[in-house]
Amino acid sequence: MIRILLIALAGALGTLLRYFVGLWAGRALGTSFPYGTLVVNTVGCFLIALVTHLALSTSWISPTLRVTLTTGFMGGLTTYSSFNLETTALFRERSWGTGAANLLVTLLGCFLAGILGLLAAKKLIGE
Repeated sequence: MIRILLIALAGALGTLLRYFVGLWAGRALGTSFPYGTLVVNTVGCFLIALVTHLALSTSWISPTLRVTLTTGFMGGLTTYSSFNLETTALFRERSWGTGAANLLVTLLGCFLAGILGLLAAKKLIGE
């Protein structure tokens, strides 16, 4: 039961962080591009790769902490459903260039962030 509560609490924290990043991005970078979604998805890809590799390769992160961080916190933080909705809306509005840019930058950015997270984990444990 404690594990479930930890996951739920971490999910709430990830969701709140996603909300505040979205507010910040809208104010700082504008609303013509879904910057907030891009930021949280990229950061989430980095973190999930980092945490998962550290958890599976070392004893630094317990199984409960791993699932709390990945399923809970990063599940609340990342927004692939929002990414899909926003990208679809851009294409429906015939904003072809912006929609394609969002698709390309998100996919490549998140892929690269995941690779960097894995490399950071390996560096931390000396692999």
